[in-house]
Amino acid sequence: MALGKLQKVLISDTLDPCCREILQAGGLRVQEKPGLSKEELLREIRDCEGLIVRSATKVTAEVLEAAEHLQVVGRAGTGVDNVDVEAATRKGVLVMNTPTGNSLSAAELTCGMILCLARQIPQAAASMKEGKWDRKKYMGMELNGKTLGVLGLGRIGREVATRMQAFGMKTIGYDPIITPETSAAFGVEQLPLEQIWPRCDFITVHTPLLPSTTGLLNDSTFAKCRRGVQEPPKDRDLVNHPNVICCPHLGASTREAQSRCGKEIAMQIVDMATGKGLAGTVNGQALSKAFAPQTKPWIALARALGTVLHAMGKQAQGSVQVCTLGTPLQEAGSYLTPAVAVGILAGRVQKEVTLVNALLLAQEAGLKVTTTHGDVAPEPDSSTGLLQVSIQGTLHRVAGTVQGSTPVLRELSGATFKQLVPLAGPVLIYRAKATEPNTLPTLAGLLGKAGIQLQSYHSSSTVAGEKWSVVGLSAPLSSLGELKPHATEVFQLQL
Repeated sequence: MALGKLQKVLISDTLDPCCREILQAGGLRVQEKPGLSKEELLREIRDCEGLIVRSATKVTAEVLEAAEHLQVVGRAGTGVDNVDVEAATRKGVLVMNTPTGNSLSAAELTCGMILCLARQIPQAAASMKEGKWDRKKYMGMELNGKTLGVLGLGRIGREVATRMQAFGMKTIGYDPIITPETSAAFGVEQLPLEQIWPRCDFITVHTPLLPSTTGLLNDSTFAKCRRGVQEPPKDRDLVNHPNVICCPHLGASTREAQSRCGKEIAMQIVDMATGKGLAGTVNGQALSKAFAPQTKPWIALARALGTVLHAMGKQAQGSVQVCTLGTPLQEAGSYLTPAVAVGILAGRVQKEVTLVNALLLAQEAGLKVTTTHGDVAPEPDSSTGLLQVSIQGTLHRVAGTVQGSTPVLRELSGATFKQLVPLAGPVLIYRAKATEPNTLPTLAGLLGKAGIQLQSYHSSSTVAGEKWSVVGLSAPLSSLGELKPHATEVFQLQL
């Protein structure tokens, strides 16, 4: 689950020099090699921990497979359509972008395009270059009083809306995520899509390319629009239509945007390398929580509970239920569930399991992991929260909490510990009859022979005549053979 040492970063597209400078100042070795062929990229990426690209480099599954030590792919820009995010996730490689870097440049270009459409500026300029003076042909319209429809009210959409309001435009829009109250704060009235089409003089689209947004503008929606909103004839190419103004993807093509994106992605990777935090994560939201001081112990707890549960129920089949209890953990399921999966899968799959790929690998292994939340945690953990993990249909259940910054165990299969048990380092766990007199002497003899120190010892309440014991050791025991005759169940873990 922990990230390895990030040392070498390859920049495979042309970026502002500040990107390389910030990375080097952060102690990273940088290779800047834009324009690599596919074969060269496969060779260069082999020993790199980081890769930074713009849009030219295609980070395919083949490239990711060739990268033996890759931890992060940084996209200096917003879209990650040139990165196989699913393949990266499966391999446990973090993908990050710079979601704010291009916003202003893209918004300003959009505003310029709206002005060009209203006044036919490119067409008139082209006519002048042909030696003509067609004033009457290029009659335009004022933007004042016109209605602009903004589909997608994220960073770029809201910047476009506020700028066009300065021209006296009425701005309406649609976004399935942004609330109407939030958009009203920057002057956009949200309406259902079917009400937007007939009201607009201009429509601008700022949505990510998803299955749900592909073909958002189509024959059906154009038919509902006001006459003149740019429906191209079906027998003409869109680019060549006289009412259409096209640019070769220039939204981010400003010196400021390129410098900003290069600076942001470099700073994000340096912060990741130095353990300060993660920003701009595309596929590793759970991993970003692993950098926060307040959530790091909870992630360690979730991983440890998953490891213990796997050791207890190796032969058990069924879904894994993750339950967070208490107000402090109300939103914690999103990052604790992958951490539980890391602990469960660590000994079950061949691939390296991280917070990035744990849930995907669990699904592929046929393991269903579900999450629930309860508002009230049982005493004495009501103020800090409690995490429970169980295998449905079995008696296998573990529960723990965090004491200070230490993950601690509270319950094993219904047996509780009066003193909470630290979950760290080499740990020996066994279950034995409460009346069995030889378990502890046998363990002491094994530790003495091996020269291993007993760091801590905790015993649970009695359930069905048996007790659980959790023993912290200075090093793992090489053999448990002598202990097994005196215990119902015994296993060692490295937590």
